[in-house]
Amino acid sequence: MKVKIKPGWDVEVIRTLREKFPDVAIMADANSAYRLEDINLLKQLDEFDLMMIEQPLASDDIIDHARLQKELNTPICLDESIHSLEDARKAVELGSTEIINIKIGRVGGLTEAKKIHDYCSQNHIPVWCGGMLESGIGRAHNIALTTLSNFTLPGDTAGSNRYWEKDVILPEVVAENGHIEVPKSVGIGYEVDREAIEAFTVEKKHYR
Repeated sequence: MKVKIKPGWDVEVIRTLREKFPDVAIMADANSAYRLEDINLLKQLDEFDLMMIEQPLASDDIIDHARLQKELNTPICLDESIHSLEDARKAVELGSTEIINIKIGRVGGLTEAKKIHDYCSQNHIPVWCGGMLESGIGRAHNIALTTLSNFTLPGDTAGSNRYWEKDVILPEVVAENGHIEVPKSVGIGYEVDREAIEAFTVEKKHYR
């Protein structure tokens, strides 16, 4: 279960969820809503045995996250702070994070995403793949990426029908009981639905 938190919507919300779901793994995603001055508040979340707190501090920070992680038992997961292998390396060496969320679009493509995965695997940092509201084409790449061995935490790639009345791939991505079957065909594993793309197109421009 992934829950968005922010000041005023955090400790009591998580407490209520933990009481209701004592055995469910819970991620708390802060989307940079806190500052280092909130350290005592964030330390209260330790009692709820969270899987992680995702990006509690500024999106461009790794220094304050290192200071915060030293004070927390709960693992910090960095998301927006990680744009490259170098970002990941520095964050890990500083102790800023114990988990990394790899988003293909944010880190600049599959090659960099795989480099980050490999580095994290070598340094025992588990990773997971976050979605960015992709169409089926981007979703297919996320699915392929997450077959790598160090993607050991649940991602938030959903079925096509979670967001789209009709996706632009065939077959559409189907999620059943939290699982997506990985296609075995070549390429991205899905075919582009050219009829759907044609139907959704509102403007064309030809280049010569």
